[in-house]
Amino acid sequence: MAHPAQLKIPATYMRGGTSKGVFFRLADLPEPAQRPGPARDALLLRVIGSPDPYGKQIDGMGGATSSTSKAVILAPSLRPEHDVDYLFGQIAIDRAFVDWSGNCGNLSAAVGAFAIASGLVDAARIPHNGIATVRIWQANIGKSIIAHVPITAGEVQETGDFELDGVTFPAAEVQLEFLDPAADEGDGGGAMFPTGNLVDTLEVPGLGRLQATLINAGIATIFVNAADIGYTGSELQEAINGDPAALARFETLRAHGALRMGLISTLEQAADRQHTPKVAFVAAPADYIASNGKPVPATDIDLLVRALSMGKLHHAMMGTAAVAIGTAAAIPGTLVNLAAGGGTRTAVRFGHPSGSLRVGAQAQQVNGQWTVTKALMSRSARVLMEGWVRVPGV
Repeated sequence: MAHPAQLKIPATYMRGGTSKGVFFRLADLPEPAQRPGPARDALLLRVIGSPDPYGKQIDGMGGATSSTSKAVILAPSLRPEHDVDYLFGQIAIDRAFVDWSGNCGNLSAAVGAFAIASGLVDAARIPHNGIATVRIWQANIGKSIIAHVPITAGEVQETGDFELDGVTFPAAEVQLEFLDPAADEGDGGGAMFPTGNLVDTLEVPGLGRLQATLINAGIATIFVNAADIGYTGSELQEAINGDPAALARFETLRAHGALRMGLISTLEQAADRQHTPKVAFVAAPADYIASNGKPVPATDIDLLVRALSMGKLHHAMMGTAAVAIGTAAAIPGTLVNLAAGGGTRTAVRFGHPSGSLRVGAQAQQVNGQWTVTKALMSRSARVLMEGWVRVPGV
């Protein structure tokens, strides 16, 4: 019996920050997948290898973790003063679901390089040597990102000596500015603090009454104190990801926080919104050993943070959650700020399972409301493979 040949689609496999994903130009996708909807979702699911009841994504490009089950679609920007429109899809591993509700801050570091290499940025804007400024419209959340991409001899420079905890090898530094990152369009365009409070009290079955900072900045995030949920803030992945009961409690917390933030109208809807909000827990700085065996002294960090993505503790830190951490740290009275020692600050260095990360934020209070003009961090990115991805007809 004859079977149809596989589709052959131009694609690039890239690392951005501590994530990996398959990058496409919108115009290269099959015509039905150039529009949002079931055809696009089905294609990306098959590219990545989901849904996979074995949880390994063996028959696709995914790496069986939330950090490696991702896809990016880029197109020339339709927005004034922007170079490229960037759409991110977080692909579930064990079920047929693509979550378009948020951004990936890590893969944002690779967007500028891909856009330049793919001819999506006006050549006149790219220096022969120096830094190319790529103006990105993040379509999921309706926000602007500025990527500062190093250029050597007219080409994107990917090698360098910038080291990023959670990535084994050094590479070229890419500086990112997340402009006006609060109150994401994708999360309803609400205030940075959707409840109007810097700290709320949540009633969560199995956990009781918890203090929480609920913030929309970079990505919707629920922050709680580590001690309130029985942790120290120095945990590594195996301490939580191997505990099904703990993961269930975190998902319950996430659902109740999402409901309080107005992201969902019933608790049951949280199951179809896995990418957002994130859940993170914070603690004062303490010595610990990172996942690669490297000591992280308390004197090198301002606080400890652990965060969950797609139901599992992240091996490092999501870039968008880092924006939320930096923003919350800059605002006196949030749980993040208090864990860092309180007071005002424009930058914070936090410890995560793979080491530490510094992120800056410029926050101010206007007419009683907190706003943040930008958050800044450095990442790195490089092409791992480019050519065509092969996909059975979907």
